[in-house]
Amino acid sequence: MTTGERIRALRQAAKLSQEELGARIGVQKAAIHKYETGLVVNLKKSTLEKLAQALHTTPAYLLGLEDPGLAPSAHPYHPTRSIPILGRISAGLPLYAEQNIEGYTFTDLNGGAEYFALRVSGDSMNAMGINDGYLIIVRRQDEVENGEVAVVMVGEEDATVKRFYATGSTVTLMPQSTNPVHQPQIYDLRKTPIKVLGKVVKVEFYL
Repeated sequence: MTTGERIRALRQAAKLSQEELGARIGVQKAAIHKYETGLVVNLKKSTLEKLAQALHTTPAYLLGLEDPGLAPSAHPYHPTRSIPILGRISAGLPLYAEQNIEGYTFTDLNGGAEYFALRVSGDSMNAMGINDGYLIIVRRQDEVENGEVAVVMVGEEDATVKRFYATGSTVTLMPQSTNPVHQPQIYDLRKTPIKVLGKVVKVEFYL
């Protein structure tokens, strides 16, 4: 069985269309067709890893180097995993962020936690390297320590990325920007509900 035939067999077993598998790994339906029919022979390592993750197998199996039923001594494979990219948020003044999934990215973070990615819009955190257009990887949690960078919903609607400080009933969202227009945002919890969505644990950018 060729690599392409293994990909097709696993895809069909998972009841995925070529288009659905492509969406999971970030390529078009035509690319999956080429992989399965052998029009693309030498798949990149990164592509193999994404395919293996999406099809719940290993790159070695896809390459025909491993039979899962005959490899009791094989080392466990720890692939990257797919996480959703949620709609753009503002790293400037709080701006409503539509929580629509616009795609997927991959992370090697694990530990049993739940992660998601958000795309930054604005320059209120650029002094610490969180620039416009970057992806931030966020660990889902509803509490953070003072001084940690968090994704916060303000008034149940607005999402923002700031350093978080809480003292009594007062929450301060602190920007770190080279642009002086951005100032600390101070909220009274008795008047404005504040919800922490998670802690920023990684920043990614693409050339």
